[in-house]
Amino acid sequence: MTERLGWGERMVGGLLRGLAALPWPLLLMTGTGLGALAYALAVRPRHIARVNVGLCFPELSGAARERLVRRHFLAIGQNAFATLRLWWASEDELRRRVRIIAREPYDEALARGRNVILLAPHFLALEAGGLRISSLGPCISMYRAPASILEHALLARRTQYGATLWRHDAPLRSLIRSIREHKPFYYLPDLDPGDAEAVPAPFFGIPTPTLTALARIAHLTDAVVLPCYTRKLPGAGGYEVEIGPPLAPFPTDDALADATRMNAAIEQGIRRMPEQYLWTYKRFKRVHRDGRSLYD
Repeated sequence: MTERLGWGERMVGGLLRGLAALPWPLLLMTGTGLGALAYALAVRPRHIARVNVGLCFPELSGAARERLVRRHFLAIGQNAFATLRLWWASEDELRRRVRIIAREPYDEALARGRNVILLAPHFLALEAGGLRISSLGPCISMYRAPASILEHALLARRTQYGATLWRHDAPLRSLIRSIREHKPFYYLPDLDPGDAEAVPAPFFGIPTPTLTALARIAHLTDAVVLPCYTRKLPGAGGYEVEIGPPLAPFPTDDALADATRMNAAIEQGIRRMPEQYLWTYKRFKRVHRDGRSLYD
């Protein structure tokens, strides 16, 4: 497989692996610096983050919202470099750096022979949590194919512990079959629905087009849905993964109620670590006021 890689992919892979070998404090320091630079220079992403934070936290003062946006950019840089380290870390280091502090609902569901879907919102530490979950045993991870020379490195590192990757726009048949084989599914719920089936479920009080796929997949596989939040701890403290109790009742025969319940679980995690949610993503892309995009 290596022989078929282009020179660009080999060069990028070597560079990333070299960066991953740097001491953990230096990685975090470098990431913090690049995050601060991005906050200063990345005008459009900063604008998107400001709009999102303003919509979701209108109770905060303007200064408090701006501090949150700045902390978010610093966290982006820190997580990017920490992820490089975890991609090439030994399994022992991965377990030390990424600790699962709550997993009783997960263990209980597996012990009862239940199929499991982990509801993993777009927090910046999503990659760290996915790697740690995959180290527990066979599982399925969702991904968007990156259109870049990073693709090979990303896919190779995500599958290093035996995880099966399912592309977000692939047919559901193979995914359903794998979940029915008792492989937990690490699901990213808060994607732009595009042309997919969606309902206007409240997200921070704003009716937002929300995918209904989670309820449909849970119904087809008779799976229990468990919220899964990964938090980066301050400094060199590593990460914590917390798996919460199942969404209930879920799924029901009401698509809007199911989407609302899912969004509420995502909100719960965001309020606990607001700077670590992906605010540079246009979560309200399909919400308009007076015929205009909220990001205009």
